[in-house]
Amino acid sequence: MELDIKAYNNALTAGDKAISNLLAGEISKGLPTAACKIWHRHPVWFINDNPIVGYSKLKDCIRLLFWSGQSFDEPGLQPEGTFKAAEKRYTSKEDINTADVQRWLGKAQTIQWDYKNIVKRKGKLERLV
Repeated sequence: MELDIKAYNNALTAGDKAISNLLAGEISKGLPTAACKIWHRHPVWFINDNPIVGYSKLKDCIRLLFWSGQSFDEPGLQPEGTFKAAEKRYTSKEDINTADVQRWLGKAQTIQWDYKNIVKRKGKLERLV
């Protein structure tokens, strides 16, 4: 795990840290070649500079966010925002179904929208794969 992501997780409460450490491990396992860093103050994984998945601390949970998740056709993910993102929220480590997370990560590699160039395209998303 990257040191900045480890520092992010270590700054959380014990319960949120347990969730975040499990998610970071699953994401790293599912996307072994993806780059990861703190982006907009949250851990995010990228493929070819395109954001794929990340997580963040919300008031009462940890949110796992897939930038292209609405295109995954997965009932366990809820739409988030006005583009193609979808999320899953966790309040305890035991809530995480790692098989679901791995399936979503597999879809994240094959279903991507081009967020990297969204500003250049003036808010228009194009499908990459």
